[in-house]
Amino acid sequence: MRFSEIALAAGLPSVLAQGQQKPLGSNLSGGWGPRGKQPNIVFILTDDQDAHMNSLDYVPLIKKHLIDKGTLYKRHYCTTAICCPARVSILTGKQAHNTNVTDVNPPHGGYPKFIRQGLNENYLPVWLQEAGYNTYYTGKLFNAHTTDNYDKPYPQAWNGTDFLLDPWTYNYLNATYQRNQDEPKSYEGHHTVDVLHEKALGFLDDAVNAGDRPFFLGIAPVAPHSNVASVALGDEPSWDDLPDIGDLVEFGPPIPAERHKDLFKEVKIPRTPNFNPDFPTGANWVRKLKQKSQENVDYNDHFYRQRLRALQSVDELVESVVKRLEKHGILDDTFIIYTTDNGYSIGQHRRNPGKECGFEEDINIPLIIRGPGVPKGEVSEIVTTHVDLAPTILTIAGAPHRADFDGETIPLNREDLETAVDTRHEHVTVEFWGIAVTEGKIFDKDEARLTLNNTYKALRIISKTYNFYYSVWCNNEHELYDLATDPYQINNLLHKDARPPSHLLGVPFEKVISRLDSLLFVLKTCKGRTCVKPWEALHPQGNVQNLHDALSTRFDVFYEHQQRKVSYNRCELGYIPDAEGPNFETDGIVYRKGIHWSEWT
Repeated sequence: MRFSEIALAAGLPSVLAQGQQKPLGSNLSGGWGPRGKQPNIVFILTDDQDAHMNSLDYVPLIKKHLIDKGTLYKRHYCTTAICCPARVSILTGKQAHNTNVTDVNPPHGGYPKFIRQGLNENYLPVWLQEAGYNTYYTGKLFNAHTTDNYDKPYPQAWNGTDFLLDPWTYNYLNATYQRNQDEPKSYEGHHTVDVLHEKALGFLDDAVNAGDRPFFLGIAPVAPHSNVASVALGDEPSWDDLPDIGDLVEFGPPIPAERHKDLFKEVKIPRTPNFNPDFPTGANWVRKLKQKSQENVDYNDHFYRQRLRALQSVDELVESVVKRLEKHGILDDTFIIYTTDNGYSIGQHRRNPGKECGFEEDINIPLIIRGPGVPKGEVSEIVTTHVDLAPTILTIAGAPHRADFDGETIPLNREDLETAVDTRHEHVTVEFWGIAVTEGKIFDKDEARLTLNNTYKALRIISKTYNFYYSVWCNNEHELYDLATDPYQINNLLHKDARPPSHLLGVPFEKVISRLDSLLFVLKTCKGRTCVKPWEALHPQGNVQNLHDALSTRFDVFYEHQQRKVSYNRCELGYIPDAEGPNFETDGIVYRKGIHWSEWT
């Protein structure tokens, strides 16, 4: 790995895949669009776009063509809040602990790790081509996909590609793209999203002109990711040198197109209660951050405005794609899926620009779907995640689901959406390994560019009656937020200085904690169906479907006294199982006298 490859942030351009042979619903009878054939799929993946700093309020064309014409999934979550792992999860339908691509660069992540894990033969475009689709992709695929390794080997199963390549991926005015099997080409002096704009429309025309086969087109602009440029190149650094690597790349605000540079002059980051608070919040390294100076806050406001300005080019791109689909007469036969790889934070919990934590700003992200049978102008609050995207895309394509998917199809018509309110899973598995990166300018000389002990496992669980975030860090610090009463995650109920309530949900506080920990214990190493239905692993008889059921006094002995607890043996920069304490597969089921505990009365 070269220093130039260390663009420690991310965004994956790609596809999500999966599909049941059962149709999505009555509006897709037979599984297809209104003309009785497999629908086309356009997948737009931005990089680091927030939901909690109101980015969707500043993209009127996306609102006009996607939000007003489709469904906004308000509770959509990434499962790993950084680019490459998130993008691999999107393309494979698997949690990062099952792909073991957990970082943006080797040895634990990046394109080389994707290849080593055998995923180049077992991901979305492969399955879509098997289902009869032509596949195209332009923009950012993975981190550490570089001008040196782009053909070692080429990403498989694409009919046409034009990839952004490191070390120039995040350089807005000096990007390098690599088309099909041609040599990489520099676009110095051209705005990267405008370059992508033309490439996307070109592939759309190619897909239409290719014949009767349906197509999948992935479009992955780098906006609104920070602008990153290499300062120096050198030999492979040792991991002991990591704190110094941040000095070798410049992280700056994104650079908008010239026509957008003067927009939003008075706009500032929303001053929510968790914005640069007067008191420390969170746990681990976050709780040690100092309050930001006014100079720092002013810079962060500028950074925020630059993100909004950079998104204007994406807004224009979306409109052009819709109009081109309409020109070809296929708009009504096409699903358009719009999302981002992970969220973003600026100023919340005293953090400078960045992601990689489990706060809502980092993990709760935009997802908009427009297409045949999808309700128009709807806002859904069902829980969906990135590992659901591959199953959803394969369902749209009429292709069978993979047995090892960790997610399930997202409902796409009114009937299924209404049913899902009462039947869909209520949890999200959140996980991270390794490094948190501070982007932008650092004003406090004591604040690190890279924080190494950012490894954690976490759980989001949301229903009509409860709304929790529970996490365990690799140093074994714990966090619990009751977002029903603390939506900005200010009061960590498990911090040593906290005064937790005596009761939650009408039961003793400790009783809720024991259930949340057991649920996380299952999810932190779950595979396949267990990731979707974790309570069934704990209660094989099917007598527990959710947290409310698990709170029955019938199960107190097991949860509070006999179940293993989530804990780490040590902090590591990647997924190394023996560092992560006991796991459910080997340590989690408790038997007593041949009778499973769930049968106790």
